[in-house]
Amino acid sequence: MSRTPSFLPSYAELRGRDRAALAAAAALVLIVTGALFVPAGDDPGDGLAPTTAREYVALDSAPGRGVLTPEAEAEIDRVLATAPARLSARVAPTALARDLVRCAEFEDQQYCLGVGWTEVTPQQAAGRALARPTRPGGETTGDLATADLLAQRAALPTAERIAVERAELEEAARSVAKVVLLRHQLLGEPLPEGFLERHPEARASASTPTSPRKKNKLIKDYPQRSKILNSRQMREQHTTYWCGPTTMQAIAWGWQGRKRTQRHWARQLGTTTSGTAISDIVRLVNRDTGYDRKKYAGTYIVLDISDWNFHRWLLLQMRHIHDYRAPVVLHPMLLKKYYPYLDDDASGHFQVGRGYDKRGDKPPHIGYFEPWNQQRFDPSEPYIRRVQWRDAYKSYRANRAHPHQNIGV
Repeated sequence: MSRTPSFLPSYAELRGRDRAALAAAAALVLIVTGALFVPAGDDPGDGLAPTTAREYVALDSAPGRGVLTPEAEAEIDRVLATAPARLSARVAPTALARDLVRCAEFEDQQYCLGVGWTEVTPQQAAGRALARPTRPGGETTGDLATADLLAQRAALPTAERIAVERAELEEAARSVAKVVLLRHQLLGEPLPEGFLERHPEARASASTPTSPRKKNKLIKDYPQRSKILNSRQMREQHTTYWCGPTTMQAIAWGWQGRKRTQRHWARQLGTTTSGTAISDIVRLVNRDTGYDRKKYAGTYIVLDISDWNFHRWLLLQMRHIHDYRAPVVLHPMLLKKYYPYLDDDASGHFQVGRGYDKRGDKPPHIGYFEPWNQQRFDPSEPYIRRVQWRDAYKSYRANRAHPHQNIGV
């Protein structure tokens, strides 16, 4: 039995005011201690405390931004040489897609202007650019159709448009190592011959016979659950077409530790009433956060997932969340059959991917921030929470249902 040390007064010897102070202190200790084991009230996912970006060093980092090789510069010049001399936003969309969706090849990977990294043919890429991610009668939440992005570019003076295209292609060439390694590690594609010699930024992340620790992970190799970002650093979108600025607000808030307004991010993204392009969100993540550093996710890219099956797609989420500790720009079609909290079908949309839960024998979940709250714009409709943990397969199907079939990673 423990005894009170002789130099301390007993509880009975304390005066009433001292007893009250001691009781209050004990209660505070219990509250603080308990808080360490209770998840945030608005985040019912897994009870894990999110790890902030600055205090984590990834064990499996992504390749950093590379340099322009002579071969890449020559390929960029080849594509820009085919640029039309004059264009107008009033030109038919099919003609804009034919003239502006031109493709380059870097390290056996294809990048198409306005579209991103894709394995489809240039003709198919141009066809996708014409597809609009809005269904007749559906609500729009702010996803810019690629056809509208092309019309914006067509309205630019020729020299300015070509400068925009050059900057896009140069950024793509510098990020090709990430694309090659993702497809190598998650889809099993071989590395191009001499790739690591040409891209030293990829060596620390590559799986080679001399670095067995870097073996390619499978779903079973990941822990049961993982999440990032503070669930309190998310707000609902303030206008019907600001899902892009709201997504960017949450991602930047998670890195910078301070909230900037959605209006600020709308200006930085070039958001119009037609919405925001995923390529502009990716551009700002690379410019205004550190998630693009090599110890996190490396340069963010717009990646076509049309040839990814569900398990590889889920593995990509796990890689980004657990290894890179960096958010994903989810790009789904917001349809009731995939998201039961919706009252009506909506358009193409952006969400912030920030967690996963394998859930044992049950279907796995992914965690994400949801900018859309239909009740804000129609009080008769049900409220939608910002923090969501939902069926991962349905999110995958929603991503594949989007006519552009891409994601920001």
